[in-house]
Amino acid sequence: MNVPKPTTHSVSIHEALTQLSPSPVLRTEAEYLLLHTLGKNIHERAWLRAHSDDPLGPDDLQVFQGLCTQRATGVPLAYLTGTKEFHGLSLAVDARVLDPRPDTEALVDWALELLPEHQRCKVADLGTGSGAIALALAHARPQAQIWAVDACPDALAVAGQNASRLRLPVQFCQGHWLDPLVAQHVQLDLLVSNPPYIALHDPHLPALQHEPLKALVSGADGLDDIRHIVQHAPAVLKPGAWLLLEHGHEQSTAVAHLLRTAGYAHVQHRNDLAGIARCTGGQWPGQFNVG
Repeated sequence: MNVPKPTTHSVSIHEALTQLSPSPVLRTEAEYLLLHTLGKNIHERAWLRAHSDDPLGPDDLQVFQGLCTQRATGVPLAYLTGTKEFHGLSLAVDARVLDPRPDTEALVDWALELLPEHQRCKVADLGTGSGAIALALAHARPQAQIWAVDACPDALAVAGQNASRLRLPVQFCQGHWLDPLVAQHVQLDLLVSNPPYIALHDPHLPALQHEPLKALVSGADGLDDIRHIVQHAPAVLKPGAWLLLEHGHEQSTAVAHLLRTAGYAHVQHRNDLAGIARCTGGQWPGQFNVG
């Protein structure tokens, strides 16, 4: 995204967008940032076209240029606008939590396949971050009792604010992975997690420099946290309960091996939007009875 030097003369909305968006993809992002600058819903792109000749005041232009400069350095668009759409919900997000990815919706969809409508069930989301997964499940399955765990108090503050604004009842717990659930003697029908899974020296890490490192990196091969969850999850799983995990593009075989070695049955995968296996899960032995 090219960012011109600040200017003091008046420019139109069309001129500002043309200067700052050399490609169609960046044009869309620039439109979102300009709508945010003008205090409008980021989905009102038609308004920009209808008002393309309207002048953009110097203050708004300066704010807009500043946002575009940050975006050009890799700051996630969601951090700049403060919002992200996820599974039909509008979430507040900032640099305290990961930017929720559309591919994670595959994990939610798989969980919903396993949770019958209109039946009570107990579900937990480990490493909840912004609360995206837990809140999407609470919205789609209002009869479910849902716990959301995170070790980071700042992340839980963001998730709690999202839950309050969306009026979705989720029980938030601070602690290391399964520890809070074990302490409460919780027994689950379903456990889901999008844990850190990037290797410590992964070459893609610099591109994610604006997001919390602890929510991204998990040991030399990226699987430390997944190993921990797979090993300790049976302490909170009912017989027949499922454990579903999101992981990296090339980790499906390794995660499946971890699950099978730990005694999980019916190990299988779900693909992301690009058709790559990005979620792997298994069933703890026994009869699957939701309730």
